[in-house]
Amino acid sequence: MGGGLDRTGQEVQTENVTVAEGGVAEITCRLHQYDGSIVVIQNPARQTLFFNGTRALKDERFQLEEFSPRRVRIRLSDARLEDEGGYFCQLYTEDTHHQIATLTVLVAPENPVVEVREQAVEGGEVEVSCLVPRSRPAAVLRWYRDRKELKGVSSQQENGKVWRVISQVRFRVDRKDDGGIIICEAQNQALPSGHSKQTQYELDVQYSPTARIHASQAVVREGDTLVLTCAVTGNPRPNQIRWNRGNESLPERAEALGETLTLPGLVSADNGTYTCEASNKHGHARALYVLVVYDPGAVVEAQTSVPYAIVGGILALLVFLIICVLVGMVWCSVRQKGSYLTHEASGLDEQGEAREAFLNGSDGHKRKEEFFI
Repeated sequence: MGGGLDRTGQEVQTENVTVAEGGVAEITCRLHQYDGSIVVIQNPARQTLFFNGTRALKDERFQLEEFSPRRVRIRLSDARLEDEGGYFCQLYTEDTHHQIATLTVLVAPENPVVEVREQAVEGGEVEVSCLVPRSRPAAVLRWYRDRKELKGVSSQQENGKVWRVISQVRFRVDRKDDGGIIICEAQNQALPSGHSKQTQYELDVQYSPTARIHASQAVVREGDTLVLTCAVTGNPRPNQIRWNRGNESLPERAEALGETLTLPGLVSADNGTYTCEASNKHGHARALYVLVVYDPGAVVEAQTSVPYAIVGGILALLVFLIICVLVGMVWCSVRQKGSYLTHEASGLDEQGEAREAFLNGSDGHKRKEEFFI
């Protein structure tokens, strides 16, 4: 703030003003003990804007908002850099007194321009640059990725009253970084407190493809329609997908259309290993699917034949056991009968010999010896 006091006690006071480019500034001259003397307001080029409340310069951006014994206030809209400087508030009395209100015009940064110098490829590094061509004072640039600040390298160049600021950041990338967001933020005093200008940049990371086959159903039976889908990733995305079946050709009924392979009316002859292949300039991918078509009739026949085989085996075992038992019983019965007849015959012989001994007398007969079998 400045002030002046002449011999008659009249005083002029002004205040310095700061405005953002394109904004509105008010320039005020405060008068004390004003006696009606001439008041003149001039721009930094010493051109008279107002003379005692009357417009002198044809610039509609300047408007006289107030002219009173205490205050003279003008309003400047759409402030420009060339408007910056000292505005003279002059009071003409016996001695001319003036005070200068300094207008400072700041330039807020526009949204930063983010660029990548070369294509990012997985496993490599990418360098990203952020440019703010005009700002005053020089903008401060910051980098953010996944809500974490990255350390960049900044440089600035003065161009007249404004600054050109550029910042670079470099980091390694992988396929998971494709589509990730990196932010460049610019700030300076021309922006409201807590505000900034930001530009988001979506990373474009190229990588080799991957492939995986998904089947429309888990269990496949004869007569079913099976749809195989080849889920492919890659950057750039593969634009051609090839379907094969091992060393054999695809069934004539097969319909291959891009990522899908349709196999209607399945039969066991369709069994085999099906593959889908995809490629881009960074590599090649291949996925396999083994098709096994089940015959419900064969499955039922196999299941029903099992009980009959078991029953037949059990019956054969029982017959064998019965035969063994019968043979054993016959053998035992025959042996017991032979022993009984032998002893019976032996008894008859003894009775005959005893009778003969009684008739002939025992003294003159030799004693008979018995042999037992």
